[in-house]
Order: sequence, then structure tokens, then C-alpha cells
Amino acid sequence: MQTRPRPKKYIRHNRKARPIVEGKPNLDLRPYQVLIRPLVTEKGTHLSTHHNAYTFMVNLHATKLDVKGAVQEMFNVRVLDVRTQIRHGKKRRYKSRVGQLRDWKRAIVKLHPDDKIEFF
Repeated sequence: MQTRPRPKKYIRHNRKARPIVEGKPNLDLRPYQVLIRPLVTEKGTHLSTHHNAYTFMVNLHATKLDVKGAVQEMFNVRVLDVRTQIRHGKKRRYKSRVGQLRDWKRAIVKLHPDDKIEFF
């Protein structure tokens, strides 16, 4: 027995899903606007020593190509790969109200084996 398709008004939509942001059109970011700061954490230190990959906090609207160009221009290194993550802000209490920290973007930049970035 074949079932008939559901009417359009009964189709459920995921209202919490956020649209994918590919960067704002015609947005020209300078390299110092793309890279906000390096992330020096245990995981980042492990990545830099063992895998020659470095982590940065980057502008939320920056694309992978923007990040690659900014790292190559600011540190004079060759970038092989860029991976990005959008980190959602944590919920925090402010007196009797619940607030939320803003979302931010992390970029993991893998360099050519001959290149290194010295932060300290």
C-alpha cells in the first residue's frame, strides 16, 4: 500500500538549527582583523609540537581562505591546511538572570614541515 505525501503545513522544521554562515559578501578583512589571538592551551601546545598545527581565535565572518592568507602574510610561513570550528557561547548567570557569552570561531592551521611559528 502506498502512502500519500504529507501536506506542506504538517512538515516539521528544526527551529533551533542555525544557518551556515559562509562569510559576509563583499566583506574585506585585513590580516590583523582576521586573526584575533593565538590559543595557547594544552591541546594547542600538543598540536604545535607534534603535528606542526597552530590554533587561533579568528573573526566569526572570516573564511578558510581569509585565515590562510592572514597567517601566511603575518608570519611568513606556508600553510597546508585550515580547519575551522564555530564554538557556541556558554550560558552564564548574572545575578538572577541567565545570559550567554557570544559565539566565536577557532581555526586550526597546519603548516609546511619546514616552517614554524614562535609565540614565546
